Amino acid sequence: MAHELRRTLGVFDAVVIGLGSMVGAGIFVALGPAAGAAGSALLPALAVAGLVAYCNAMASARLAARHPASGGTYVYGRERLGPFWGYLAGWAFVVGKTASCAAMALTVGAYVWPEQAHAVAVAAVVALTALNYTGVQKSALVTRIVVAVVLAVLAAVAAVSFGAGDAGRLGVGADASAGGVLQAAGLLFFAFAGYARIATLGEEVRDPARTIPRAVPLALGIALLVYATVAAAVLAVLGPEGLAASGAPLSDAARAAGADWLVPVVRAGAAVAALGSLLALILGVSRTTLAMARDGHLPAALAAVHPRFQVPHRAELAVGAVVAVVAATADVRGAIGFSSFGVLLYYGIANAAAWTLGPRERYLAAVGLVGCAVLAFSLPWTSVAAGAAVVAAGAVAYGVTGGRRER
Repeated sequence: MAHELRRTLGVFDAVVIGLGSMVGAGIFVALGPAAGAAGSALLPALAVAGLVAYCNAMASARLAARHPASGGTYVYGRERLGPFWGYLAGWAFVVGKTASCAAMALTVGAYVWPEQAHAVAVAAVVALTALNYTGVQKSALVTRIVVAVVLAVLAAVAAVSFGAGDAGRLGVGADASAGGVLQAAGLLFFAFAGYARIATLGEEVRDPARTIPRAVPLALGIALLVYATVAAAVLAVLGPEGLAASGAPLSDAARAAGADWLVPVVRAGAAVAALGSLLALILGVSRTTLAMARDGHLPAALAAVHPRFQVPHRAELAVGAVVAVVAATADVRGAIGFSSFGVLLYYGIANAAAWTLGPRERYLAAVGLVGCAVLAFSLPWTSVAAGAAVVAAGAVAYGVTGGRRER
């Protein structure tokens, strides 16, 4: 059976897949916990997260143009830094993004049927895994529809919130602290990591040396503009305390603005956004799984590509099964910090790999590497401890099996 994927995605599809990963997670999941950490300094925290994400995006785009294969930083770390660093990046990505998938699936459940959130989450994982199985072009088409719906809902929420809100609530007050800003930025980084999906699909993108460097910063810039607009609008109507205490901040903002008619629309939009994020996340994790299986770090059977649909179907089924199990047992907010730690480690390795490309790339790579380290260790200590333990377990597994194979 063949192991090569078909190049079918252009710039527009790549940007939409990146947006589908980012917009749902950032607005409907991460704003509340981030406001709890940063208080009135939520917008500065968003700016810090955006700066680190930009450095990581440029590193990923330049590396993807040089190494246009499925796997993202797993491939870049292996080619630029050595097999162990590539493996560690792949391990951190798969583990962290599996937690992200579970968080998105549980978000679907919480908005669609709160009393049966776990059952709905598992059903969503099964349905989207089946969709991904039938081909990446169909996944890209569905993601276009999802992004259009979500952006329309967010625009409506921003409009009514700005109309009823108080601009004085946007200032930074005495409750702000440097530690709170950094912790909030680390939590918000969970929302920015979607552009990685563009790089991990490098083997399915047409003319990757030109397409990926254009698609990654474009997707990130659009997402940052959306985040800043909606965060400011919700903050203006709820205030930092109200936003931090809200489990569904956009619904609460619409209600506080007197637009009760918008609340069910927001709930539907949140479910659609989370489905879009979950769809793109499963795409990215399965492609990294494919790349690691090709190199023998995961079972070789996972490297198979379906002869008709041209997708890594066994990797997708395996990822879907693991995510379904996690979604049946996990907690949404706990998954955010755990995911952020793994993804920040992943991008730290990407920046280290970008450093080797030449002097022109080193400034942004250095800022990105330091930023990833600072944000990772500013997360809640439970997230840092759990993430470090899982990463250490992966390193030990490499020492027992992978290192011997490399030698």
